[in-house]
Amino acid sequence: MKKHNGMRPQDVIILLKLSTLKNTTNWHFYDIANHLKMSTAEISESLERSKLAKLVSENKRELYTESFLEFLIYGVKYVFPVIPGRIVKGIPTAHSAPPLNKIIQINNELFVWKSSNGTIKGQEIQPLYKTIPEFILDNQEMYELIALVDVLRIGKMREVQLAIEFLNQKLK
Repeated sequence: MKKHNGMRPQDVIILLKLSTLKNTTNWHFYDIANHLKMSTAEISESLERSKLAKLVSENKRELYTESFLEFLIYGVKYVFPVIPGRIVKGIPTAHSAPPLNKIIQINNELFVWKSSNGTIKGQEIQPLYKTIPEFILDNQEMYELIALVDVLRIGKMREVQLAIEFLNQKLK
């Protein structure tokens, strides 16, 4: 049996991408790799880790949504913690991004991924994976999912509860 050396940040991003495919099986590793600006080897290795963690099926094509949600809700903030950094120009994330920015308005606490494509200034949050600012603006669905995961990593209780509700709706 293969040894499981733990989840990596890109695993969360890849599983979120898998969730947008709604368990269709007619996709290729290179399609996901191209979209997420990763290598096909990263996709393959990630899905192997996710299989060992029982987050995807044996054939690595079907996401186990309930297990993935459980990992996101109870584990992601411990496995991939984040500490807000300095004020930078960037792309809004967490409660500063859709869909929560329409519900929660905290003007003195904006969070961003540092990027020259950014539209606002806020406290820098390290993205789960380095390529997020490169591909995120081309895919609203992935943008919202990753921002909701950032809420789980850094949000306060009310924000986290709202993020969980949205993730339940979007992933099921």
